[in-house]
Amino acid sequence: MNFKDLGLSEALLKAIDKKGYTQPSPIQEKAIPEVLKGKDVLASAQTGTGKTAGFTLPMLQLLGKKGEHQGKRKIRALVLTPTRELAAQVQENIREYSEFMHIRSTVIFGGVNQNPQVRTIQQGIDILVATPGRLLDLCTQGHINLRDVEFFVLDEADRMLDMGFLRDIERVMKLLPARRQNLMFSATFSGEIKRLAHGILNDPVQVEATPENSTVDLVSQKVYRVDQKRKIEFTIKLISEGDWDQVLIFTRTKHRANRLSEQLTKNGITSAAIHGNKTQGARTKALKGFKEGTIRVLVATDIAARGLDIPLLPHVVNFELPNVPEDYVHRIGRTGRAGASGEAISLVDITELPYLKSIERLIQLSIKKSVVEGYEPKDDTPPDASKPGGRGKSRKKS
Repeated sequence: MNFKDLGLSEALLKAIDKKGYTQPSPIQEKAIPEVLKGKDVLASAQTGTGKTAGFTLPMLQLLGKKGEHQGKRKIRALVLTPTRELAAQVQENIREYSEFMHIRSTVIFGGVNQNPQVRTIQQGIDILVATPGRLLDLCTQGHINLRDVEFFVLDEADRMLDMGFLRDIERVMKLLPARRQNLMFSATFSGEIKRLAHGILNDPVQVEATPENSTVDLVSQKVYRVDQKRKIEFTIKLISEGDWDQVLIFTRTKHRANRLSEQLTKNGITSAAIHGNKTQGARTKALKGFKEGTIRVLVATDIAARGLDIPLLPHVVNFELPNVPEDYVHRIGRTGRAGASGEAISLVDITELPYLKSIERLIQLSIKKSVVEGYEPKDDTPPDASKPGGRGKSRKKS
């Protein structure tokens, strides 16, 4: 199947061809026809599966069919995302795919001056991409009116809930008209997600790109049992001896991300950390340097990294295992994309063994484990499985 078979317009096909794409991904192949029929859609798709084009392309086609506006444009489509980085990337996709159409779009998020965003909105736009906080701020101030929205997309809904945005989502829903088409994308179909979908979607079609919580087949997974106090030293050893050029490392906390990045840089490995305490400018600069190769290592918390579009990423390292097993699937899914092989390495100390067991149960796979001489875990007595590392199971906001 090709994109033309999906019933897309010539203007969109021209933009797709310019980007060099020839065949739709599984999520695009399943979602696009349903959206074009005007159906509400609940889609399970991880970052890196082409999900953004899965809603952007049919959304643009449906909006384009309405013809050009007479007078000032009104916001006809709203895309809500959990993070600034994802919002910016979605807007970039919309801009590229609408290049040969008379559609105007913009993105708004916090952490930057609102005035340029307000000026753009006041000039008239068709599509608004937004994070919840800035959107509600500008609605409260009277700068944004959502009464004419025909198309609503909730992207990465599971991360929205993780980040505590449920009330904000509910507030946004009250500002939207009752008659509209809705799309909801989530990496998983948890009970929480299905309950949220019930309140937003109307008789939705459910589509999945891959089996729920599956890991990428092309990703090689490996665990190193490492003493907690030697993890930084061992990470430096892996990167240096492997001569890795592009590595994404995950930590559970912002403090650990900062400390690890500083130690890597001190040892001659260019590195930057991204997390919720970093300014938008710092995050954008770090991501740009990582993509361009001036920064070898990006150290990130789960929330800060969600939605990052980094093609052909060869190495993902779990400096610390996530305490929610589904997050492991999201993390390692950032490598092994677009048909390329990838490697996911986890450094596991004695306190993280219960986390590892939960992950293996979820992915239904026993991950190969190794111990490197000189870095052996000091204590081989597993802790209470109900209290990994003495931290319990609470999720840290990042």
